[in-house]
Amino acid sequence: MRVVSLKKVALKYPEGSCLINMGDTIVLATASIEEKVPPFLVGTGKGWVTAEYNMLPRSNKHRKIRSNNLIKPDGRALEIQRLIGRALRTAVDRKLLGERTIIIDCDVIQADGGTRTASINAGFVALHEACKYLIDTKIIKKFPIRFFVGAVSVGKVGSKYIQDLCYAEDSKAIVDMNIVLNEYGDFIELQGSGEEDVYSKDDLDKLILLAQKGIKEIIKIQKEVVNEDSISDI
Repeated sequence: MRVVSLKKVALKYPEGSCLINMGDTIVLATASIEEKVPPFLVGTGKGWVTAEYNMLPRSNKHRKIRSNNLIKPDGRALEIQRLIGRALRTAVDRKLLGERTIIIDCDVIQADGGTRTASINAGFVALHEACKYLIDTKIIKKFPIRFFVGAVSVGKVGSKYIQDLCYAEDSKAIVDMNIVLNEYGDFIELQGSGEEDVYSKDDLDKLILLAQKGIKEIIKIQKEVVNEDSISDI
């Protein structure tokens, strides 16, 4: 796995924020609390966790058009933000959250592969900080986080099995997967496809084992970060 750096960052307005570096991929995740829920949850006593994902114009080698300037919605960004929302929602006891929404905004500052998994890893820390804010301000009584959540990309490049693929590796991958697990090793999401060819059950088993090892390390870092008192400048 590439070098991973996670840190809580000092921003004036969000209830939680985290900056992640996974190799040369950099993502800023912020958490915002709103005292409302989607219409289908009104009166249920349950809260909601959702996410938005965006790549800044010069996060890539060539400038990317801002999503609000596109004629059609950015289908890739929509798919990724739904993944992030699903992954982080599983971590929360929504009854304990009450009828409020936590929105995780993930902005890719620099992209070199694995932006969706980096977003989940940083997004979880931002979510954890927002829940801590709710406890510290006595808005809720019980901490709603059920477990930690981590994610990593894995793939087969030639005959090699690689985790946390950079763009160059990802572009040559025969098999490409994004795996999301909780701290107990339970699966939250497994996205996998044969990019150039089919893959075997043995390939799948090896990639899952690799992801399990990587996510274990990521969650260890997350736990160290959320327990730190210090908050870094961005």
